[in-house]
Amino acid sequence: MTKLVFLPRGNPVQRDFMRPPLLIATILFPVAAAAAAPPCGADLCVGPAYSLQRPSDAARVARDGQTIAITAGTYAGDVAVWTQNGLTLRGVGGRAHMRADGRAAANKGIWVIKGNDTTVENIEFSGARVPDANGAGIRLDGLRLNVRYCYFHDNETGILTNDDPANEVLVEYSEFARSGGASRNPHGIYIGRIARFTLRASYLHHARVGHNLKSRAKTSYILYNRIMDEADGKSSYVLDLPDGGVAYVIGNLLEKGPNAETPTVVAYGEEGYKYADNALFFVHNTAVNDGLGASIFVHAAPGAQKVHLVNNLFIGRGDLPQIQMDGSNVRASHDILFQPAGYDYRPRAGTPAVAAGRDAGSGLGVDLNARWQYLHPTALAPRTESSKPDAGALQHAPPR
Repeated sequence: MTKLVFLPRGNPVQRDFMRPPLLIATILFPVAAAAAAPPCGADLCVGPAYSLQRPSDAARVARDGQTIAITAGTYAGDVAVWTQNGLTLRGVGGRAHMRADGRAAANKGIWVIKGNDTTVENIEFSGARVPDANGAGIRLDGLRLNVRYCYFHDNETGILTNDDPANEVLVEYSEFARSGGASRNPHGIYIGRIARFTLRASYLHHARVGHNLKSRAKTSYILYNRIMDEADGKSSYVLDLPDGGVAYVIGNLLEKGPNAETPTVVAYGEEGYKYADNALFFVHNTAVNDGLGASIFVHAAPGAQKVHLVNNLFIGRGDLPQIQMDGSNVRASHDILFQPAGYDYRPRAGTPAVAAGRDAGSGLGVDLNARWQYLHPTALAPRTESSKPDAGALQHAPPR
């Protein structure tokens, strides 16, 4: 059986079913403090103290396989197309902020990545706008992208990928806020028809329009994230998997806010199944309806080989149309949560969610049991149940 293996807040690795992420070392590089530029510990150094003052300068001269260290600070109006393979683009001394200020590379976004095997770390992207209203913080035209410790906000779309069936994307320990624009096309993250997408330990919230997350991937791993509308988000779906495929949705905090555009939290296959294998494994999630009316917690279009719900916690008014559930799934009101107004969704001790779960088993050879839980912001903590697990994404809070 395949297991999910993580190093919390470091370099998580998924064995067997995903190509391992590019190895990284977390290094803090010194920021220039004198007239002479200090060494940055990378192949290319970017910042006010160096000859390459902007990331776009580095994009013109970089070679395959290089690491580029970008000094923390705001790079207003600097956009770039990266054509090289095997690049690591890393903010150092803090996040390096790519603020679009009305500019876009190739009319697509702030960074357009055309090369393969790229890693982006510790970068902030904001303000992406383009004429077709789908401006992205990162537009991926190449193959195999890893994104970690990044912050995307106030873009039309955070990350937008191509539809290459050989592509794989990993996003972890990152935040996506206030996505949206003039049309309904933008989403916090929009993954095309690629082979494999993994999102974990990330925080997606306050979408202005569209979906917080939309994935058309053949296989999607949505693991241990916080994806919410909160007070004034206006998302359509919290999570949209329109083409079906195999989806592992495990250990997530999902919230439908009072201003959301539609009542659906998770939609699966609503545009028709595009793959031979279509199975949704929805396990150890906490789904909360904070809207005024009834919600649809999970809507799966007819025709999937399997829709498997185990050990979930559903809070508030809502339906699960045409879905069969066993007793490991708990439906309850907000008052069983520790502090729902502050989005602390741990169940209180002694409430029905505590020890309500069971061994989740496996799905197509993948272990479905939640071994971790989301820790705000953008981190992981281990689950440590000694007997029957609690229902939902979080273990229960101790008695007051």
